[in-house]
Amino acid sequence: MPKKAGRSLPLTTPRRLIGDLLHFSRSVPTVPVQRRMNVADLVDVRTRATRRISWCAIFTKAFARAAVQAPELRRAYLAFPWVRLYEHPFSIATVTVERLYQGENAVFFAHLTAPENKTLITLDERLRQYKTEPIESLTLFRRALKIGRLPGWLRRPGWWYVLNAYGPWRSLVAGTFGVSVYSGLGAESLHPLSPLTCTLNYGVVQGDGSVSVRIVYDHRVMDGPTVARALALVEDVLHQDILAELRDGGAGRAA
Repeated sequence: MPKKAGRSLPLTTPRRLIGDLLHFSRSVPTVPVQRRMNVADLVDVRTRATRRISWCAIFTKAFARAAVQAPELRRAYLAFPWVRLYEHPFSIATVTVERLYQGENAVFFAHLTAPENKTLITLDERLRQYKTEPIESLTLFRRALKIGRLPGWLRRPGWWYVLNAYGPWRSLVAGTFGVSVYSGLGAESLHPLSPLTCTLNYGVVQGDGSVSVRIVYDHRVMDGPTVARALALVEDVLHQDILAELRDGGAGRAA
């Protein structure tokens, strides 16, 4: 006879952290805007390169370079002690990274500070470290697990204060924009949830070089036309600055 009931499982520390993220994402009125791009020229250069730079590093830097010209992408909505917008002087990318932790596939959040000023090789190497080095050796991951072990009555007020009270602190702790992709698994998310102002998301790069690129944005901070122009700017950066750097082996000069 089959069992009549399943089993109860306690929430692991990574699941509690995802629960906190979704809790604060619920109050953010996000809207996705998509642009169909063609990156066949980048595909060609990347394929022939001695070192193949990840698409994550490529798109992250392209967005950050676009944010230099579009400061709205570096702004955040703060609610305490009065409602206002805060604009950070540089970008901090928060990139989702899946790692195996205590037998569970868990999502962690890696930071790339000022990616607009880093070479593609530097960004790619840093992402590789976040994906391969022992979790306990990565300060950001170790700190996240420490926070996740705190009781909810202490964690969530702390996160609320970080996200709403002080712009510089919010940017350093949570980042100025997110990058959430799993196109490497042959799939894409249409509307990833995040408490951040912008989340960059792209799909699978097709054989002809076409790819869907999205920005999910906080409508309190900016409007759709601003995001549409930002996507066009990202595409321009890809075909100009990023392409030139890829031809240089990914070791182009920092901005």
